[in-house]
Amino acid sequence: MRHIPFFRWVLTIGFAVFACSVGVYAIAPDAGLPATRQIDLAVVHEKADGTCRVRWSDPYGKRTREGPYHCDPDRGASLKAPYYGDSRGYGWESGFMVTEGPDRGELYDLDAAPAEDLGTADTLLVLGVLLILAGLVGGNLRALPRVLGVEARLVRRAIRLAEAAGWAYEDYAEAVDAVRDAGRRGELGAAPDPGLVRALWVLREAGPQAQAAAATARELADRLRPLLEEAAPAAGLRDRLRAGPVARADAEAAVAELRRLLADAERRGLQERFAQTSVDLLRGQDADRAALAAGADFERDPEAYRRLLEDLAPLEPANRSEPRPRRRWRR
Repeated sequence: MRHIPFFRWVLTIGFAVFACSVGVYAIAPDAGLPATRQIDLAVVHEKADGTCRVRWSDPYGKRTREGPYHCDPDRGASLKAPYYGDSRGYGWESGFMVTEGPDRGELYDLDAAPAEDLGTADTLLVLGVLLILAGLVGGNLRALPRVLGVEARLVRRAIRLAEAAGWAYEDYAEAVDAVRDAGRRGELGAAPDPGLVRALWVLREAGPQAQAAAATARELADRLRPLLEEAAPAAGLRDRLRAGPVARADAEAAVAELRRLLADAERRGLQERFAQTSVDLLRGQDADRAALAAGADFERDPEAYRRLLEDLAPLEPANRSEPRPRRRWRR
């Protein structure tokens, strides 16, 4: 089950609605309030609650007008009568006069004006902002548990251990295959086959611990590989975010098992053992030097070579139809 980007779509729709509100505002920027400008008012009479009667100069009608208004009752006492320095004994207030339309010259009382319903642009703006906030908050909250499940360092350690185990087992299997191939072409008689002697010498130099290490490596590699496949969503932030809930749950279980296997391998020093086993089994790559060393060692103890060959004979051949390239577990 793949992750469905629900909040990403909510965020996208929110931005689209917000853009529509901006477009509506651009088409009708002055919709709603009338055009006004601020003017001085002479307060003829005023009550304690702010109800007052004012006079103002109407430049459009070219006359002085008088009418009711709602003054600010909390303005300073020095602006009210009889303390305001007006020769007529009036107070002072400021107001707004309509400058366009049939009502120009009239006072526009912001406090007394009826509340207007939200227009289309305002509705779209509020809806767009709410959707954007929901997308951002919801998306981050939803992504938080996925982000916290990233275990890239642990997965990389498990990959390196799986590589070392796979190499150790494959190197031992190749050494055993080399003995069997050479044994089919020759034998350990009076004039032993040099290739067979050299192949046996490689295993003798690696020692009996190489077989035990190879068996452990094969078992460990077989356990690590499926776990690494299941832990893939925990290997990086991008994979973690793209994985579905089932894959994330499987990854968490796989990571827990990988952590246990890594702790056990570190306690037993398995990665170092696997690396040393691979080094010991690769000593026969220099054919000339290996042939000289193998010939001298065979002359000192030919029976040891024959016993080793007999011990390898009953072993099942490596279950590989063709040589496998070394696989690096990278993500």
